[in-house]
Parts: sequence; C-alpha cells; structure tokens
Amino acid sequence: MSGIQLKESTSASELIQNGWFVEKGSMWPGQQFSLEVENVLINGKSEYQDILAFKSATYGNVLVLDGVIQLTERDEHAYQEMITHIPMFAVQNPKKVLIIGGGDGGVLREVAKHSSVETIHMCEIDQQVVEVSKVYFPSTSCAYTDPRLSLFFQDAAEFLKTTGANQNYDVIICDSSDPVGPAASLFKAEFYQNLYNTLSPHGIICTQGECQWLDLPLIRSLLDPCRKMYAVVKYAYTTIPTYPCGQIGFITCAKSATTDPATPTHTPANEMKLQYYNTEIHSAAFCLPTFAKRALYE
Repeated sequence: MSGIQLKESTSASELIQNGWFVEKGSMWPGQQFSLEVENVLINGKSEYQDILAFKSATYGNVLVLDGVIQLTERDEHAYQEMITHIPMFAVQNPKKVLIIGGGDGGVLREVAKHSSVETIHMCEIDQQVVEVSKVYFPSTSCAYTDPRLSLFFQDAAEFLKTTGANQNYDVIICDSSDPVGPAASLFKAEFYQNLYNTLSPHGIICTQGECQWLDLPLIRSLLDPCRKMYAVVKYAYTTIPTYPCGQIGFITCAKSATTDPATPTHTPANEMKLQYYNTEIHSAAFCLPTFAKRALYE
C-alpha cells in the first residue's frame, strides 16, 4: 500500500512482546526500554539495516533501526532542534550546510528554517529510511521538497572524499545512529579529519555524541583526536525520554578559535516555532555534571 519495497524481516516479532516494543542494546547492558504498541506500520530490511515503524500508545509513530529507537513523534524535537540549532546559531549567517545521515528528515526540517541558508547538501546512506519517513513521519520529513536541497544516497566517508571535498561548509551536522552497522565509520578520527578538510574557516561541526551515562570512554576517544585537529572542541547534551538513559550528547568542533559552539551569535525568529531550543538552553547544554566534566576534560 505504501509502495515501499523492503525485504522480509522478523524483527517485529522479535522486538514486540505482548504488545510492547522492547529495546535492548549491547551498548546499554542491564537495562531495557519499552513502549506500548498499537499497531505495526511497516517492518522489513533495507540493504543496510532492519527498519521498523509502529504506532505507539502515547508517543505517536516510532522509527526503529536495527532494534534501536531513532525517533518518536512526541519527543523528536528535543534532539532534532538541539543538534541543528546549536551549530546553526553559533555561526553568523550560515549559507552552506552539509547534513550527514538524518534520513528521517528532522535535521533537514530545522536547517531549512534558517533564511540565511542558500545550499543544503544531505548525504544519507539508506534511501529506504527516507522513503519510510516520507510516508509515516510527514511532520519530520516535510522539507524534502526544499529547492535549496541536493540529496545524495552515498556512504558519508566516500562523499567527503568526492562530492563533499573542498566545499567549505559553514555547518556540518552528522545525525548518525550508534557506532555499529552502517554508522561505524562515522565514529573514527579519520572521519573527523575529513569533516575538518571540507569545513569553512569559521565553520562548526556537530555530531551525535552518545550518552554521558553510558559512553564516556567512547566520547573521550573521539574528543581527544578532535582536540588535535580543531581549535575548539566541546561536548553538549539534550534530554530526550526515549533515548537510552533519557539523554544524548553532541560533539561540537570549531575550526577557528574565534568561533565558540557554546555561544549563540543570533537568536531564533518567531516564525521558526521551536519547541525545545532557545538561547538559554543553548549555552546551558554545555554545562556538564561533575563526573562527565572530569571524564571528558581532565
């Protein structure tokens, strides 16, 4: 009925038990998260991963990739707005933006709200995530018709060496899944060096940076090599109920010492109609609890 062609998968029967979706993951041992399911919308395999979408009882439609929640309609803005607007508001009048990943369209939706933007490049490895999102997550995928957008279905590491090379992006946002499967290459020092090479002199990158309650050694292993490449490297985070431990972080890196990811250079226009981001929470997102500050900065 949707016209989306996916290979057969048994993930729905494995992940939904007695009417409840159960998320377990090797990256968060000893805990699991559940949502009550009203009905399954689509379930299958793309070339790269299992794709499951279901309607939940209280969080709207839910997108799951390889058994891990990527977004729910109820709380997605807490992630999409922060990973996007932290770098976008820290750069004065960003004109050229690269989005890596983000097939659900949420980051694209937020980038498109900035009137200064003239060019948006988006590199997503899995075309079928985009197709599923257009059908089942219309409020998230609503900006795919934006005329400023050029969409590339390609591995990001290869894109940065070819089409993306020497583009001088003002902002690069990497909305990746966890460092397993198709996103594994996006959590290596070489990837951050390739981002640096295609960033404008005043540019900022912002990447999905995992959870401070679960992944401090992994986060530190990314921050340390970045500090050797970029002038400013900082970790921020947001709260979001349906991600492990209710929190997810962002690695922000600026090419110039005069650019501070933690300091907004301008404020949102009223017509953006944001639900989570504001200038106060922008700066506050970089204030870490003591245990995380010690682990990441000392």
